[in-house]
Amino acid sequence: MGMWFEELTPGLEFDHPIRRTVTETDNVLFSTLTMNPQPLHLDEEFGKESEFGSRVVNGLFSLSLVIGLSVTDISLGTTIANLGYDVVEMPAPVRHGDTIRVQSVILEARESKSRPTMGIVKLEHRGYNQRNELVIRVVRSALFRKKAAA
Repeated sequence: MGMWFEELTPGLEFDHPIRRTVTETDNVLFSTLTMNPQPLHLDEEFGKESEFGSRVVNGLFSLSLVIGLSVTDISLGTTIANLGYDVVEMPAPVRHGDTIRVQSVILEARESKSRPTMGIVKLEHRGYNQRNELVIRVVRSALFRKKAAA
């Protein structure tokens, strides 16, 4: 189970233990399922000629993965919805074979004005590859459940 709104205090940090190695299949399947024909993700010869020297992983897959790796520790069963993304930065590409780990921090938490049984939490997630290079940084807001009154 994830954490309740009351448990998500500003400054709380997480080093998520679950990591994930990104495969070529992940990249190709995600790109084709989302109808993204960008050759930088699908065409190795095109990628070789790019500034990256090879194909790179679809950035929206990287975004989804970084948030997904945080779910078990933070939001499993306690979040209602993502409300928005304030920052999505990708300072380095994710490549096939990279193993991604995530650190998260709670930036802000406030009670919802319109939903008294819920609160709004601003979180930052940072994804690193196996060389400890920052590959993605995300700041988002999400609606969390409060603990039920006893």
